[in-house]
Amino acid sequence: MATNAVNDVSVEISVVLGKATMPIHQVLKVGRGAVIELDASVDDHAWIFANNKLIARGEIVISGEKVAVSITDTMSDD
Repeated sequence: MATNAVNDVSVEISVVLGKATMPIHQVLKVGRGAVIELDASVDDHAWIFANNKLIARGEIVISGEKVAVSITDTMSDD
């Protein structure tokens, strides 16, 4: 049985909703349920990275109990 080489490729996907700057002592105190204020608003795009390279941006959508990203724009290599 032949294996498909594409199935053996790993890609790390990251979605950035916003950023926050905190002193390390505050980061160490963050516990479950803590709220970290980000520099983004509800209407801002989420940034989607593949292996730390920006590939797209999108909008956050809620579907039942799941949180997802709807891709609105893809980035070109230009």
